[in-house]
Amino acid sequence: MIDYSEINAKTWDMWAKNGCEWSVPISYEAYLAADERSFQVFLTPCVPVPHEWFGGLQGKSLLGLASGGGQQMPVFAKLGAACTVFDYSEQQLAAERMVAAREGYAIQIVRGDMTKRLPFDDESFDLIFHPVSNCYVEDVSHVWSECFRVLRPGGRLLAGFDNGVNFLCEENEPLKIVNRLPFNPLRMPREILEAMLRNGEGVQFGHTMEEQLGGQLSAGLVLKALYEDRDRPGGAEIGNYLPQYMATLAVRPAPGAGELL
Repeated sequence: MIDYSEINAKTWDMWAKNGCEWSVPISYEAYLAADERSFQVFLTPCVPVPHEWFGGLQGKSLLGLASGGGQQMPVFAKLGAACTVFDYSEQQLAAERMVAAREGYAIQIVRGDMTKRLPFDDESFDLIFHPVSNCYVEDVSHVWSECFRVLRPGGRLLAGFDNGVNFLCEENEPLKIVNRLPFNPLRMPREILEAMLRNGEGVQFGHTMEEQLGGQLSAGLVLKALYEDRDRPGGAEIGNYLPQYMATLAVRPAPGAGELL
């Protein structure tokens, strides 16, 4: 068995060093301009998260789960949230330290692996912001269960994830279906995993909607809203034909809120 999380951490370190778009920290000017009316943050590539999904940020305890890179946490801190960022990439966390030092706000920075138990007490956070990243996790049910555990009753999970179709086809013209879904390179012919590693892609997984949406429900969360998204122009070819991503708002029910049948 390989330690795929360690491979992925090193892959993200490499991407961050090479200026990956999700590793470019917010500029000083953009930080200054962010306010409650105009701020934009992203769970998926193109569609900004609706402001009403946050329910206000002032005074909230917020966890950025696999959210390093210095892009979203600075905005949340500026809008009054007490922020903790959790990531396994040292380079992504270095960007968080740099922006926090530049702008003079406090943030708790924690390096760790979300395939394991999160190093936080039960009911620690009012809000979790979790951009597309569970494609680097084999068992997403663990992620949803841990999100439920560390959320306070009434707390919100804002999550972005892919729907698996990026792993369906070869990126050539015309598109050609080459893989079954769900996609798990650890349970497929060895040459598929070797090609991913050779291409510097890390170890990625394509999950079903049963795992993504059903997994949140099974963890005890209640889905409140969702939207779909796709790559920016120049991204994966399949994005020209159908959405590849989804963002969801889910809530940990408060005591006495009743149960869904």
